[in-house]
Amino acid sequence: MGFWKSLFSSSDATAASPMVQSEGSVSGEAGDRASSRIFFSTEREIDLYELEELCDAVGWSRRPLRKVKKALQHSFLVVSMWEQRGAQRRLIGFSRATSDHAFNATIWDVVVHPEFQGKGMGKALMRQVIKKLRSEDISNITLFADPQVVDFYRTLGFMPDPEGIKGMFWYPD
Repeated sequence: MGFWKSLFSSSDATAASPMVQSEGSVSGEAGDRASSRIFFSTEREIDLYELEELCDAVGWSRRPLRKVKKALQHSFLVVSMWEQRGAQRRLIGFSRATSDHAFNATIWDVVVHPEFQGKGMGKALMRQVIKKLRSEDISNITLFADPQVVDFYRTLGFMPDPEGIKGMFWYPD
């Protein structure tokens, strides 16, 4: 539970990770990434084609861009992660959350470009999302996870519903 405690403590939650600097950027990697800077944004005006390329890179099914745009507009929080190299910037991570604006939020669409997976970038992205939600006094944060990423979310302190499965789904025929 150290991850969650770092989010609730009075110190900056990003200080818990040596890769994340207090201004919300991540220091460059060794080697060819040394001249790059990683930073986060909560700006909603994301190029939908860039977002589609990112989702394609991880093998997600394509969704109609008009619906993606609507989902972004109606999200409570949008967090994007960017690589900056000189004047060039590239979308390398993304997540969003919906909320009742009081108690509950659900995290959706967590995606990190494959080149940046396994380097702590997904964890840094999730820390930013949770930190922002907690700063809005949201106390119940949920998400849906594909089986192959359940262990990743467990390392961040997420757990299956401790009171048993309460979630139910309805899908059209």
